[in-house]
Amino acid sequence: MLFRFAPVAAVAAMAFVATTSSARAQSAGTTDQTRKVLEAYWKTHDPSYVAEDAVFVMLPTGEEIRGRDAIAKHLKEFYSGSFTAHADVKNAIFDGSKGLLEAVVVGKHTGTFGGIPATGRDISVPLAVSYELENGLIKRARIYLMANVLFDQIKPAAK
Repeated sequence: MLFRFAPVAAVAAMAFVATTSSARAQSAGTTDQTRKVLEAYWKTHDPSYVAEDAVFVMLPTGEEIRGRDAIAKHLKEFYSGSFTAHADVKNAIFDGSKGLLEAVVVGKHTGTFGGIPATGRDISVPLAVSYELENGLIKRARIYLMANVLFDQIKPAAK
């Protein structure tokens, strides 16, 4: 009686292995693409890597930045306006269409930020960002910038 079901079980097992292997290969391809997109984006902040309808959320404040153009403007103002800074990547994890960045934002306070005029002080601020891609573009980002650390570094000196 067992041998009648053995061929069915063997076919099912082969189908499972083929499906699992295919899914792994597809996931690996997606992960590789995600890595390429995010690593290129981190170097340049080129808005062409961001979806037109993307949403970036600043977790410390709850502020949502919506749309490619608004996101590009926000990042330019932060990295080249309020600060002359860049993010030093410390760690990155990629899985399928998701990525996680751990970095430190380093630079100088060169423009008004949070109502505080430029101080010229050096900054070094921990940053983590969780990204989701869709159709090869960044669709969502949740940004964990240690704002308390940043404000401590740029606050006016006590008189």
